[in-house]
Amino acid sequence: MLQVAVIREQTNKVLEGLRKRNFKDAENLINLILKKDALRKETQKALDDRKAKANADAKKIGELIKAQKNDEANALRASIGEAKETTKAMEASLNESEKEVIDLLYKIPNIPHESVPAGFGADDNLKVYEHGLLPQLSLDALPHWELIKKYDIIDFDLGNKIAGAGFPVYKGKGAKLQRALINFFLDEAEKQNYKEIQPPIVVNEASGYGTGQLPDKEGQMYFIQEDGLYMIPTAEVPITNLYRDVILNEEDLPVKNAGYTPCFRREAGSWGAHVRGLNRLHQFDKVEIVQIRKPDESYQALDEMCAYVQSLLEKLELPYRKLLLCGGDMGFNSALTFDMEVYAAAQQRWLEVSSVSNFETFQANRLKLRYKTKEGKIHLLHTLNGSALALPRIVASILENNQTSDGIKIPKALIPYTKFDIIN
Repeated sequence: MLQVAVIREQTNKVLEGLRKRNFKDAENLINLILKKDALRKETQKALDDRKAKANADAKKIGELIKAQKNDEANALRASIGEAKETTKAMEASLNESEKEVIDLLYKIPNIPHESVPAGFGADDNLKVYEHGLLPQLSLDALPHWELIKKYDIIDFDLGNKIAGAGFPVYKGKGAKLQRALINFFLDEAEKQNYKEIQPPIVVNEASGYGTGQLPDKEGQMYFIQEDGLYMIPTAEVPITNLYRDVILNEEDLPVKNAGYTPCFRREAGSWGAHVRGLNRLHQFDKVEIVQIRKPDESYQALDEMCAYVQSLLEKLELPYRKLLLCGGDMGFNSALTFDMEVYAAAQQRWLEVSSVSNFETFQANRLKLRYKTKEGKIHLLHTLNGSALALPRIVASILENNQTSDGIKIPKALIPYTKFDIIN
């Protein structure tokens, strides 16, 4: 959530950033926030003045009683009693004004970093790096949704039987490959000093608002009505919310956490060849990395996180490219996002497997996540996260890129985890 002070003091910069995002009706919404905030400030000042007068009058009553001016004291006491009702009404009006401003702020996305290019969608993203040679497969090469049937390692029909479309069942070496990837990613994160967290896979409404999934993405989240809980779309939500309403000491920074969870996304309105097989699921496994940093360190941390994700892809021997997302393709919360895409050779397509983002103070302001300097000053922190990594498309690329006439070869880095070197 943007800070009202930032909107007030840097209005033109905020509007320019929202235009880069192609955010509709930005000027009207910003002007409405400024108008309501001005009204809130006026109400706050009037309320403060009234309370100051009430305190002064209360003190004066004591002086009048000492001077034996009881009639004047009683009259002033009655006046204070009448003023209390007005004060209560003003407090209610102030609370309503504050709520109206916050509700409006929830509708505004983060302001893009100055390096973010303008654009409307994926076609306008910038490729900043590419690694590895694209595999050359034989003419009879199969896409992963055919390979999983051939080797009986993942079953969509069984998943559909027990849950519905988009909930696959992993079997035999398919299940072991999943477990191997999860353990590999967690072990690699530990080497980079990420503390492993195993969080709940459901969150309450406050957590959804804290990291910005609400009110923006409620249609994409599974909701348990009876308990008011949401199935998590990513481990980012519970892990970052560990620090909601927390003031960290400067010496406790940086915070580096990693966690494996299943993730749940309704993916409403998704259909077509691009979502076939493992390309898009309602439930999938992912290891997430989260950092909490001081503002002057967060962009260095973003570079480090990208380099770490890239190292994972290189150890898995997957060709990949790194993209800088344009304003029109960024997530609601992000100030700057890099996507990593791997190449799936049988599909001849690039598949997104990771987004690494710096949210600056956007989440921290919602979360009231701050730190105290050694001098005792309190400041908002920056939050960052990244997929490291999401499994389905990694599995799809491993299966497609490594298929041979003898079977599917396992990347060397995974063999100590799978305990086998080929799926056949």
